[in-house]
Amino acid sequence: MMPQNELRLLPWSGPDGKPCYLSTDDSGGYMSRLADNIEAVQLGMAADLVERASAVLGERDAGPEDVRRMLTELTGALRDVLRVANSRGHLLAVSERQF
Repeated sequence: MMPQNELRLLPWSGPDGKPCYLSTDDSGGYMSRLADNIEAVQLGMAADLVERASAVLGERDAGPEDVRRMLTELTGALRDVLRVANSRGHLLAVSERQF
């Protein structure tokens, strides 16, 4: 259970790229489960992207456009993974304070 004043950083941005937060004491509620599922998808996509990036880097004929596209995708994935890590790290810190 999350203390009433604790907010969960959600794995998506709001208007203008601003962070979105969830205030709930129900970690099994619809929005919490939706956030958990989206985080899992984002982490899985990042893992797949790392494999694809390794393949592109291993290709001798990969051109600058290929590398640039891959870096753009990796930057987006890294941003998502960092948001997930920050959110989960905050949730862990909150749960540790409760004990």
